[in-house]
Amino acid sequence: MSEYVSPVPLPAADAVPPEPYREIYGMPVFVTVPTRDLESSKDFWIRGLGFIDLFSVPGQVTHLRRWAFQDVLLVPGEPGEPGGGAPAVSVSFACVLGQIDEIAARCEELVPGCTSGPVDKPWNSVELEVVTPESARVVMTAARPLDPDGPQAAWMREAGLEVPRP
Repeated sequence: MSEYVSPVPLPAADAVPPEPYREIYGMPVFVTVPTRDLESSKDFWIRGLGFIDLFSVPGQVTHLRRWAFQDVLLVPGEPGEPGGGAPAVSVSFACVLGQIDEIAARCEELVPGCTSGPVDKPWNSVELEVVTPESARVVMTAARPLDPDGPQAAWMREAGLEVPRP
């Protein structure tokens, strides 16, 4: 088994959260959240959710961070309106295959027409797109088991990555 590499501690009753990560890196994922009031949004994310202000450009952007790879950019703007225009925010969350249909059914029960998919993606996942009542675009993404002889495994080998065998 390979070494565990994640900013998230292994699950345990006595797990200790890491300190906020203050280094600069190329962000593999982040969320951009438009807000009418940068200062009050910043206060909520920091005091409520435990983020830090990595840096701010007054009146333009606040880059918040919690652990490594938990980045949020607050920008001035109008949050999305349900059923209209661009989403207020777009974010992807990992889940398992067995949850996709159940999540779709629950969301459709609450807000009919709010889901698209699930769709098989060429990067070996199944994705369900959900638009929330706040117009946030949430993508629930579940990895499919990797076929060691399939096209995704071939692409991984070509990229010099190790392909796990069952």
